[in-house]
Amino acid sequence: MFNVMTELKNCKRNDVFIACYDCLTGFPQAIETVYLRTEVQLCIVHMVRNCLTYVSFKDRKHAAKDLRAIYQAITAEQAEAALDRFANRWDERYARSAGCGAGTGTT
Repeated sequence: MFNVMTELKNCKRNDVFIACYDCLTGFPQAIETVYLRTEVQLCIVHMVRNCLTYVSFKDRKHAAKDLRAIYQAITAEQAEAALDRFANRWDERYARSAGCGAGTGTT
C-alpha cells in the first residue's frame, strides 16, 4: 500500500486532504506516512453497513434511520446528540452496533 501512495506522490499529487477507505488494512498508515496532513476516515456506507450487521432484520430499518440522523447532522453538536440517542436506544439490545458509531472510523 505504501508503494501506491509513493507512486501517487511521484506523479505530482502533492496533497491529499481527505481520504475515505473501506477497511483496507494498512491504508490509513500508508497515506498518513506519505501525505502528513491527510484526514483519513471510514466510508460512511461501509460504516453503516458494518453497524447494521449486528442488528436483527426487524430492527434494521429503525436503526438505519437513527444512524442517518448522526451522519446527516448539520453541526457536531447535533451529531453528538443523535449519537447519544442512538446509543441510548440500541445499546441494550445491540451493544456492538451502538458502539460502532462512536469511533467514526477516523484515525
